[in-house]
Amino acid sequence: MGNKVLVVLSLGCLALMGCAGGESEKEVVRHVMCVRPLSSGGEYVKSFSGVVKEAREISLGFKTAGQIERIHVKEGDFVREGQLVAELDDADYRLGVEALQIQAGQLEDEVRRMKQLYEAKSISDNDYEKAVAGLRQLKVQLQLNRNKLDYTRLHAPVAGYIQSVNFEPAEMVDAGTPVFSLLDTKRMEVELDIPVEVYRQKDSISGIFCESGIVRKVPMTLVSVTPKADGTQLYRMCLAFGGNVPGKLTAGMSVGVDILLASGGEKGKFTLPVHAVFKEKENAYVWTVDADSVVHKRQVVLDGMDEKGHAVISSGLKGDEQVVRAGVNALQENEKVGVMAEPEKTNVGGLL
Repeated sequence: MGNKVLVVLSLGCLALMGCAGGESEKEVVRHVMCVRPLSSGGEYVKSFSGVVKEAREISLGFKTAGQIERIHVKEGDFVREGQLVAELDDADYRLGVEALQIQAGQLEDEVRRMKQLYEAKSISDNDYEKAVAGLRQLKVQLQLNRNKLDYTRLHAPVAGYIQSVNFEPAEMVDAGTPVFSLLDTKRMEVELDIPVEVYRQKDSISGIFCESGIVRKVPMTLVSVTPKADGTQLYRMCLAFGGNVPGKLTAGMSVGVDILLASGGEKGKFTLPVHAVFKEKENAYVWTVDADSVVHKRQVVLDGMDEKGHAVISSGLKGDEQVVRAGVNALQENEKVGVMAEPEKTNVGGLL
């Protein structure tokens, strides 16, 4: 009986030892996060806030003096290009034109008679030439008075908004006195402040777009950048609309501005997080993960760092690999790994 008990106990101990040994030999799978190589010759975007402003404010005035008879607009009105905005009393100018028209008609008849006499050699060349010159001079005076009559009507030179009206009907104005202030909407601009790192790369700008909650992305062109920073080390940038200004944008409105900057890289080069690259015996390597989640060590050529602190790889990558970006020193060739998904940008810290 005692021998049977000893046999049973021995078999139980062997079973427990076997179980313990199986657990210790169980394969441990490392979990890694991967990244795709980025082309070194690509673009990246910098976003800023800007303000829409009028490119110019135009002072409108009559080309001739007179008494204001009618004003057809008020402050805040939108006017079209060529629209009539005000008129002067033109009675005296009309009388001046009529008087010269009568004189010109009489002189034309006189010149025709003198021409017949000149062709019959009844008058001298000098008398005929004086009469022709007198008619020409009178016609010039007539055209000048017609122009002055036209100048009594003031038209908007461009489309825009009436910013201010400086006179009332019945007031007298001199030639050139500003009667209106007009905001030119055809030449609206966007102003924004940029930091020094963007100012230094202004020659690498490959595209600029502005948008707001009511307007989709609109292409912009660079007008100017002040060469001197303000007290907060920001540079003032001025942008113009590449095409027609969207009608929904008005002066003073805030907009978002996206500036596309070329990374300054070269074709065939790629960038990786610096911790994805490790060295062995003066050579640089990365771990790539194949379709079966197995890692392989690949030699690459390291070509320094870019302006964002990423490692630049000049050869050894094609750009479609999955590269382990952290924990590279703990991996072994042909090791099976678990690839962890990238956390959502809106789930900071992976809390959701």
